[in-house]
Amino acid sequence: MYVATLIVNPATPVLEQPVIAALRNAWGGGDARWLNPGIAAEFEIPAIPDTQWQVWADLQAQGIDLAVQPAENRRKRMLLADMDSTMIAQECIDELADEAGVGAHVAAITTRAMNGELEFEDALRERVACLRGLPEGTIARVLERRITFTPGGRDLVATMRAHGAYAALVSGGFTAFTGHVADHLGFDEHRANLLGIADGHLTGTVADPILGREAKVTALDEITKRLGIGAADVMAVGDGANDLGMLGRAGSGVALHAKPVVAAQCALRINHGDLSALLYLQGYHRDEFAAVS
Repeated sequence: MYVATLIVNPATPVLEQPVIAALRNAWGGGDARWLNPGIAAEFEIPAIPDTQWQVWADLQAQGIDLAVQPAENRRKRMLLADMDSTMIAQECIDELADEAGVGAHVAAITTRAMNGELEFEDALRERVACLRGLPEGTIARVLERRITFTPGGRDLVATMRAHGAYAALVSGGFTAFTGHVADHLGFDEHRANLLGIADGHLTGTVADPILGREAKVTALDEITKRLGIGAADVMAVGDGANDLGMLGRAGSGVALHAKPVVAAQCALRINHGDLSALLYLQGYHRDEFAAVS
């Protein structure tokens, strides 16, 4: 059996019963179940419909995300999440570059790297070189003034952990940021790149080896082995080309507000919902969400 899930942005709860019923009837589905009235609902279907992506496109125009996935093993035992433009709304390196007066130049390189047009490792070194001489204290200022968290992130991490899952943050960014983000959101561990700092200033270098696409896959393999689970037990989420390896290897790889080149390679795409959508994809009802302070 398969499950079809419909999700909208919680800020605009416009999902209506007639839309759900029409799709359920067209696909020969079972009884629909509200996961959160007006926001998320699901129903079982016997097979993946031939019209899945046509319907997906039609619903996108209405602000509705649609996912079809196997019913078995939907609730995952591990969350593997990207940080920049996923758990937070910004790209940290772009924010640092803006403070250094080279924001537009670095942001353009970031965009090309996330679209898969540039090798991630080379692009990272080029961008970090632009930060040479920036005071170390700029990092704390960026964290305080520029970084915002993607809605639903704390619900996602807290709920999965409350149900026994492990949460790991893996980023092509920097440990100076992942440590703060992981603590705030409640991740069990974090991995990222190490910025070179000397005499209170950024050196314009990043330590080897660089954590990029392959390193994220390695993190998935290492952590699952340590936990005694398999890749099928992992839900991974990301938005950029350097996330494609882990998104493809995980049992559920979710492209969240992702670059087109990334979304095109993922069966699970969330373009309208927030991070709580990853809980609805696993069949969690809103009443099952863990309380967060």
